[in-house]
Amino acid sequence: MSSPATRPEGAAPTTSGTSAHEHFWAVIPAGGAGTRLWPLSRQRSPKFLHDLTGSGRSLLQATWDRLTPLTGSQVLVVTGAAHVDAVREQLPGLPADQLLAEPSPRDSMAAIGWAAAVLEARDPEAVLGSFAADHVIGDEEAFRECVTAAVAAAADGHVVTIGIEPTHPATGFGYIELGEPLGAGPAHAVSQFVEKPDRERARTYLATGRFRWNAGMFVVRARVLLDLLAEWHPELAAGLRALAADPTRLEQVWPGLEKIAIDHAVAEPAAAQGRVAVVPGGFGWDDVGDFASLGSLLEDAVGMPGVQVLGDASQVRLVDSTGVVVPASGRLVALVGVEDVVVVDTPDALLVMSRERAQDVKGVVEQLHVQRRTDLT
Repeated sequence: MSSPATRPEGAAPTTSGTSAHEHFWAVIPAGGAGTRLWPLSRQRSPKFLHDLTGSGRSLLQATWDRLTPLTGSQVLVVTGAAHVDAVREQLPGLPADQLLAEPSPRDSMAAIGWAAAVLEARDPEAVLGSFAADHVIGDEEAFRECVTAAVAAAADGHVVTIGIEPTHPATGFGYIELGEPLGAGPAHAVSQFVEKPDRERARTYLATGRFRWNAGMFVVRARVLLDLLAEWHPELAAGLRALAADPTRLEQVWPGLEKIAIDHAVAEPAAAQGRVAVVPGGFGWDDVGDFASLGSLLEDAVGMPGVQVLGDASQVRLVDSTGVVVPASGRLVALVGVEDVVVVDTPDALLVMSRERAQDVKGVVEQLHVQRRTDLT
């Protein structure tokens, strides 16, 4: 189900357009296994390598497509060592020295911080924007306008995040509270980051009009990010800068790096010091967190009202049924008299569940890990 590396006819060029800023670089962390999209997404073939929208481009390729009009070839991708070959195949325009391979997962701060250290060493004025490889953006032009505004706001030393306008009281995302406007642009100070709320608290957040979803998009000068990291996690900052100075030490240094998310390592403590800004974004965003989310991104299959099919719809037969179907095994999938069901049929695993329990797929993966079924995870 992963997307081909070649670009479909009519797709946007990979290196055209003008940079938002001559020192601006996009950093694409391409990690995670997407366990709530099992059995389609696996450790050896995570969700960012798949076409989950029916566009003919994987999520990673789509991320590249929407960023390169801003950056040209100034893109760094950070991925796991196991996925290097697949990333190279899907992004043939990515220079070899702009692909960083993590020996093991160390969470987002190590991945983004390593990229920041590499950029700082190459260009002391570098500004980086970190954008995950597995997100779906609706209005790409509006997205690029937000990124351009964030680059401008980062010029004064702020860590800038893009806060997504919420469409419902989601409990699966963290939230950002907007403070006072910063100058004449769209940026606001960040009053606080808050963890994933329960539904009642999420409704309260939406009612105020001051909260945005935290999608983990950060724009900041590379040097500023590392200097802030050095305030609270000096050993981690020193280790990342040591890697940039001497890449041959990767296997020695990497295992000792602290495992922590960028939100906890830098964004939250910097916000408490008034160092974080947010640019509100109303461009439509989804992290494709589970099969219910996936279904909302797909249109109903032709002649199948209430049914979204990712793949070959001719492999699906229905009688009085609705739901999300992924026919990925080559077999015919038939549904009779079931409502809001999710069926994912792959060559070695079959998932059947109610759509409302989509978040619970992770429990299956956890059981398989306990049973050491690495062939299925």
